[in-house]
Amino acid sequence: MRVLLLTNEYPPHIYGGAGVHVEYLSRELARLADVEVRSFHEQAYVDGRLSVRGTKLSSAPFAGCPVSLVSPLRALATCIAFNGQGVQADIVHCHTWYTHFGGILAKILYGIPLVITVHSLEPLRPWKREQIGRGYDLSNWVEKTALEMADVVIAVSRSTRDDVLRLFDVKPERLRVIANGIDTEQYQAVHRPDVLTKFGVDPNAAFVLFIGRMTRQKGVRYLLEAAEYIDPRLQIVLCAGESDTPELQAELEAMVHALRERRPGVVWIPAMIDREETIALYSHATVFCCPSIYEPFGIINLEAMACGTPVVGSAVGGIPEVVVDGETGFLVDAKLSDQPPHDPTDAQAFSRGLAEAISRFAADPSLRARMGEAGRKRVVESFSWQSIAKQTLELYNALTD
Repeated sequence: MRVLLLTNEYPPHIYGGAGVHVEYLSRELARLADVEVRSFHEQAYVDGRLSVRGTKLSSAPFAGCPVSLVSPLRALATCIAFNGQGVQADIVHCHTWYTHFGGILAKILYGIPLVITVHSLEPLRPWKREQIGRGYDLSNWVEKTALEMADVVIAVSRSTRDDVLRLFDVKPERLRVIANGIDTEQYQAVHRPDVLTKFGVDPNAAFVLFIGRMTRQKGVRYLLEAAEYIDPRLQIVLCAGESDTPELQAELEAMVHALRERRPGVVWIPAMIDREETIALYSHATVFCCPSIYEPFGIINLEAMACGTPVVGSAVGGIPEVVVDGETGFLVDAKLSDQPPHDPTDAQAFSRGLAEAISRFAADPSLRARMGEAGRKRVVESFSWQSIAKQTLELYNALTD
């Protein structure tokens, strides 16, 4: 079996859950098959049965178009380059809409089955128009075309599977649910108070942790608003990476600045830090908060649980399939609107709900310990990458037999 994985992100160029997924999936698949990864970055190496080849196109060909259109146009051009390099594989497997056009071309030009893993869906991310303008119409078209012609569509959660069936003309028999996974040997509790000190976090005080991009999807604004109702003795640590737009970046930065003036203990780390430091933050956190308003799976919740930290999350998308309410954490109903942009119908109630759940862990160390232990146990038993790679390879074999 020769597998071609197409991805925007690949280590060390990772900024989201899809990149993490491809990193670990490719590593485990390469124990079972020959795997080639093609990414959007400058990289090239071979490690056993795994080969990685990056293609980074310059901005020069797009100098005459609006800035918002450069990213989607570069994605399509990169996909053409992938196919121009030749394809010697039995399967092409795409991750995120950026690579879907590459999968379409490989299926048509090289006659191989197309598999797509759905990490998110463009119709459910209407705020992307703020970032890429009419490029959002292009991403929707590419995604719809690819999903409806794919031989198999993999959803990372049952919730995502339902969304695909509702939004696209994909027959149920062409859909599979294969969850995200976690490396439980790498993600486990560590004692690293030095990491906390490095980032200005008091290692002797409790804190709630947020890790994620500063996007509308991740719901960080609702955690910031929840801070008004959280005991000021509880630190709020925001490890928040790049925003979708400069306007949103400025908006959230202003909220953080205003919050710092009203309460102590607000620590903002304006970057995505390395994995070892992230694990240290997870390990020392009193509670991890995932306030997303759209989250097909939420691999960050697995990471926190693997480190023995309970989770307060919004009850949206695939989060309830990971976090067991009342057992490994608490889920808060965001009561999302049916209409775009699908914001909470009562933002204040949602923020208060997050605050109340977070405060329960801050006030009860035994509750935190019990749910943290249960979370670790659940992750070890149900979300191993070895199992996910085996399921994926079985799917490939069924398509090529």
